[in-house]
Amino acid sequence: MEKRIWISPPHLTGNELTYLKEVIDSNWVTVVGPQLNHFATAIAGYTQSPHITLTNSGTSALHLALRSLGVGKDDFVITSTFTFVASVNPIAYLGAKPILIESETETWNMSPVFLEESILWCLKMGKKPKAILLVHLYGMPAQIELISAIAKKYDIPLIEDAAEALGSTYKNKHLGTFGCLGLYSFNGNKIITTSSGGALISDDVSYIKKAKFLASQAKEDKRYYEHKEMGYNYQMTTLNAAMGLAQFEKLEDYIKLRRRNFDYYKLALSPFGFQFLEEPNSNYYSNRWLTTMLWDKKEINASTESLKEALKKENIESRLLWKPMHTQPLYKKAKYFGDKTSEKLFKKGLCLPSGSSLSESDLERITAIIIKKIKA
Repeated sequence: MEKRIWISPPHLTGNELTYLKEVIDSNWVTVVGPQLNHFATAIAGYTQSPHITLTNSGTSALHLALRSLGVGKDDFVITSTFTFVASVNPIAYLGAKPILIESETETWNMSPVFLEESILWCLKMGKKPKAILLVHLYGMPAQIELISAIAKKYDIPLIEDAAEALGSTYKNKHLGTFGCLGLYSFNGNKIITTSSGGALISDDVSYIKKAKFLASQAKEDKRYYEHKEMGYNYQMTTLNAAMGLAQFEKLEDYIKLRRRNFDYYKLALSPFGFQFLEEPNSNYYSNRWLTTMLWDKKEINASTESLKEALKKENIESRLLWKPMHTQPLYKKAKYFGDKTSEKLFKKGLCLPSGSSLSESDLERITAIIIKKIKA
């Protein structure tokens, strides 16, 4: 059997081992150290966000963002339905109620139309939403100007879940920096990885101070351990930060390679009727974390599952698009606003291998299998 091709594996290039050895040689494997400061400074400088705290996951960063805004039991938090469950679970952690918003077809992200409709419903119910949690799906910028304007119009804090979108921009401004809080993930499958990790950023230092406090078990500033509110063990370690520093040196290269993957797939597969998620105009710049494609089953002789299985048989990983949250057993009772656009996308879409370590021969192999399957 030919070599395994993963959908989005870590891409390690050498300095990771050097930087990790420095931490181990120093015998300072903890949640405080120069590596953490250097990594935080690098991210802040790159995104032009003045305040940052590093966390042990993107989910932790999101949980802290919600807590920093004072989200609590029975509060309404508006979020995307077309996303991974980790974008919604932290709302439930706090006993708040997710309001699920459908995607628009241009970017597959939160629909401004259904967003405003949901806000008006919340106000009619006598409860102003505590936050809007926007997800930038697969690295594609949402219609952020329209969504930001709606958030401002109703004076609702905006959180950007840019877990998949480090390096993506809108009008040359980094995703994650439009709202009052933004977050990134450095999970093993993201564009750069610390193995497990995340970051929370903001222009408002008070939010980051609160998040840092909560992330370190909410320890009061005393000579002894005193706790007045619930905190968490959410801090990043020096080992994770060291790995992140090495990965960060290659971020722009990795973005170029993932964008190359998208261009290759589009050129090879578009002639056979497959459709790809385009940047709507020159203002949108996607890191192309994952390349996704759609097809009409009436035109192409293959189903989602059959294409996935054809690749699997050749030792190649692919993935269905996210199953919408409003169709998940966990959130089937949540309030939903939309027209089922994401359900249609889920039924006819596939995520293709998109790692920055893919070779041209890998891409040739993947596309040849797909073409062979649809011609069968």
